[in-house]
Amino acid sequence: MDMKKRISLELRDRNPAEVQQLVLDHSLCAVGQLEALSDFSSLQELSLVGVGLSSLSNMPSLPKLHTLSAGGNLLSGGLDSLNEKCPNLKTLNLKDNKIKELSSIQTLNLKNLRSLDLRGCEVSALPGYRDAIFTLLPALSRLDGAQQDPEEQDSEGEPDDDEEAGPPEDDDDDDDNDDVDEDDSSEGEEDEVGLSYLMKEGIQDEEDDGDYVEEEDEEEEEEEEEEDGDVQGEKRKREAEDDGDDDDDE
Repeated sequence: MDMKKRISLELRDRNPAEVQQLVLDHSLCAVGQLEALSDFSSLQELSLVGVGLSSLSNMPSLPKLHTLSAGGNLLSGGLDSLNEKCPNLKTLNLKDNKIKELSSIQTLNLKNLRSLDLRGCEVSALPGYRDAIFTLLPALSRLDGAQQDPEEQDSEGEPDDDEEAGPPEDDDDDDDNDDVDEDDSSEGEEDEVGLSYLMKEGIQDEEDDGDYVEEEDEEEEEEEEEEDGDVQGEKRKREAEDDGDDDDDE
């Protein structure tokens, strides 16, 4: 299917001026057929993967276009036409094309370009390729799917711990809780020890009191026996005196 028929199929009675995204992958692009895109004045994303493009010189003016995917074509140069036709490009995918020289990239003058993909192009195998591209395109932050700064790439590739594991726990609170638990435990142990001591002391006091009561009982019994002995002695003494008086009277 050629590109004109594919465009008609994609539109489906829609107004081309209102279309913001258009995918024409693997349609056959004959010479001059790119000009059919001139009616898409609001187009923001355009995909022309594997359509047989050998040049972008016939690209119409698409001032709102910010993403162009043109991988798997026959492009080797002529990228400078994008400077005027698509000045607001932010993402440009040119992987698996025939670009061999850094000079082909040097012609790009896109101030808003942030991402460029040249994987599968011979130019990507040149020594110092990455450093050279970032030097030629200072505004670029992403090349061939990787950030310029490896540390930034790592931070983007890793999942966010706060989102996956939930809100972080407050270690200080945990430490405080541990301290409180330890204090409670130590206080409990002290209470147990103190209670045991008091109970033991109370038992000892009761035993001492029992011993004291027994000693008092024994002392009372001895006193009673002594008193009984004194009474009996006085009684015998009186009886003896009475006997003596009777003898005197005889």
